[in-house]
Amino acid sequence: MIKTIFTAAVAAALLTTAAQAGDLKPLKGQTLALQGVTGSVYYTAEADSYRVVATLGAENGLAPVRFVARLTDGQAVSVEVPAAVGVTPVQLEIRRTGDRLSVGGLAQPEIRASLD
Repeated sequence: MIKTIFTAAVAAALLTTAAQAGDLKPLKGQTLALQGVTGSVYYTAEADSYRVVATLGAENGLAPVRFVARLTDGQAVSVEVPAAVGVTPVQLEIRRTGDRLSVGGLAQPEIRASLD
């Protein structure tokens, strides 16, 4: 149960922006790595929003978690990977600004590959 909660918290942390890691394009995903958590993120443009899908899993083999959000202009979603007491957690943000969707965070996420 605690492992499942941890994995869900990690997935939630994948979506916040402060330092730009890169822009996404519709249906052109990216893989990401954040302190023991890897995953992919992509989006589709819908009539009134962007549907963002992030799938994350801990490198220790726990079941992956999928996070789906619909963002309109000016909205963002963030995810945080917990850390030890006194250590700054890794945060990731996905932000929509106009027709641009960016992925970034307080700690620079490692973008491993483009999935196009």
